Amino acid sequence: MFVSVVIISLTLVIFIFKYVFRSSGPNPFETDTREPLKEMVHDRKEKKKVLKQGFLASKVPDNLDAVIIGSGIGGLGLAVLLAKVGKKVLVLEQHDRAGGCCHTFTEKGFEFDVGIHYIGDLLEHKPFRCMLDQMTNGQLQWEPLDNPFDHVVLGPPENRRRYPIYSGRTRFPEELKKCFPGEEKAIDEYIRLAKKVGRSIWMLALLKLCPAPLARFIVYTGLAKRLSFFFQMAPRSLTEVVNELTENKDLRAVFTYIFGTYGNIPKDSSFSMHSLLVTHYLNGAWYPKGGASEIAYHMIPIIEKAGGAVLVRAPVNRILFNDAKEACGVSVMKGQEEVHIRAPVVISNAGIFNTYQKLLPKELQAMPAIKKQLSMMKNGEGGLSVFLGLTGTKEELGLKADNYWIFTENNFDELVDKYMKGKREDSVKNVPLLFVASPSAKDSTWEQRSPGKSTLSLVSFANYEWFEEWKDDKVTNRSLEYKELKQAFIDSILEVVMEVFPKITRDKIEYIDAGTPITNTHYIGAPKGEIYGADHGVARFSPELNATVRPQTPLKNLYLTGQDVFVCGFAGALAGALSCGSSILNRNLHLDAINLAKKTKLMNSKLKGE
Repeated sequence: MFVSVVIISLTLVIFIFKYVFRSSGPNPFETDTREPLKEMVHDRKEKKKVLKQGFLASKVPDNLDAVIIGSGIGGLGLAVLLAKVGKKVLVLEQHDRAGGCCHTFTEKGFEFDVGIHYIGDLLEHKPFRCMLDQMTNGQLQWEPLDNPFDHVVLGPPENRRRYPIYSGRTRFPEELKKCFPGEEKAIDEYIRLAKKVGRSIWMLALLKLCPAPLARFIVYTGLAKRLSFFFQMAPRSLTEVVNELTENKDLRAVFTYIFGTYGNIPKDSSFSMHSLLVTHYLNGAWYPKGGASEIAYHMIPIIEKAGGAVLVRAPVNRILFNDAKEACGVSVMKGQEEVHIRAPVVISNAGIFNTYQKLLPKELQAMPAIKKQLSMMKNGEGGLSVFLGLTGTKEELGLKADNYWIFTENNFDELVDKYMKGKREDSVKNVPLLFVASPSAKDSTWEQRSPGKSTLSLVSFANYEWFEEWKDDKVTNRSLEYKELKQAFIDSILEVVMEVFPKITRDKIEYIDAGTPITNTHYIGAPKGEIYGADHGVARFSPELNATVRPQTPLKNLYLTGQDVFVCGFAGALAGALSCGSSILNRNLHLDAINLAKKTKLMNSKLKGE
């Protein structure tokens, strides 16, 4: 019996080793492709030539290797990876500009980003930074936020408490301990658990990459939980874990405040998911120099150099299949006509719900394997955004390169639950959480581009059902009732902002507007107005789900990329792109990025030594 167990264990180790370190396909991270920095382009007309290339059948390249639906970072990032190994890829975007949640828009001279507020883990020697450098040929620059980079604000005006959140593996806990004397043990244990979870994320990636039968074996034998602390802690809610650590309600709030970056309140969120965000920002936070549109602007030329294209105003209405039920292309609506585009590989960055429920033929939607995946996922919460264009510099308005997380009190679970489940006429009066950031204050090129002006981005959540009755109205001319509800949210939120930022007054506001869940549906194709894709609650992080929802779909030649494949956010969507690229190219691109980072770090050390 013992010998049999040993043999089975060794066999399993060999299989895992083979698929973790496999390298049969071409490597997009084979060499360092960074180029000397070129002069930044601020001319909007020049940038539009790259970001707003409208769809025409004549612009579709011949002999495509792949077509990707959606130009968010999960789609663009994957297209770059494939382009770097010589693949000709077409990216199709339904909106009028490329970038997905990385796009920007301009109103009355103010440029607003819609989804990029701050990115972590971008120290120069880190694999994530190395990967982004390679995927933009070293042209995308990053600017560090101030330290503290976040501020947690709790309570009403008469009892408002403020807690600064610092980056730095030692400074983060040290500053927390200054705010909460006597809670040193709880703080140390919280950080220890978060770090341990972060280090074991490899198992999640393994379940996405290894053959499906092996992934199922790892799950059903219990090995996923035994070998990975990530999956050991995944079933435990954030509330459960932090409540065991401390009785201090403000400290519990500070431990959990960043739940807004993935969209589930602490009692519904997995401690493992939360830990990924905590460790993501341990070494600092950054913002793209020149604004979020710089990301797509520096990726698209790499795709084009390999013979591919990124075309906008190209709504894909269905995926094409041959008689063998193999994906073989897509159909794009051009006016009232369909344009068929053929490709041997089809990749969807449109999200699992759009892909399976809208783009597949009815008979394929009914496949048990498709229905199983859909039954394991649900839509995330709807997002609500307010955009302010202000008269005045960051100094005049008291704005810095940081973020504020403002809560009406420290009992997040009760507050947000009541708000999201309440009637819209009640909830609009008391929005319980608000993220506040100034993109203009984070970007050193802003003053040159828009002197004497500033911007604020405000983000919260809202129930899709509050706005659903107006979803079919024309986006630029919805009903008076809709506009009144939107204005009520704006007024409620603005009151909070002006209390926390006293230098911002109504006479300073040149432009203000809001995006609701149905706005998100129109511009980024989110079925229920969600900003983080599929729900990131505890169920999302079961080993079974992660062994089932993988880049390779149950349909041959059809793949998924982006947030729904891995986890949400900019880094999570890129991890989805790496996982999808690994499946297509038959090699572990996660390890390839790590290996190149090690090489470049060693090379830089040698150069400094000389």
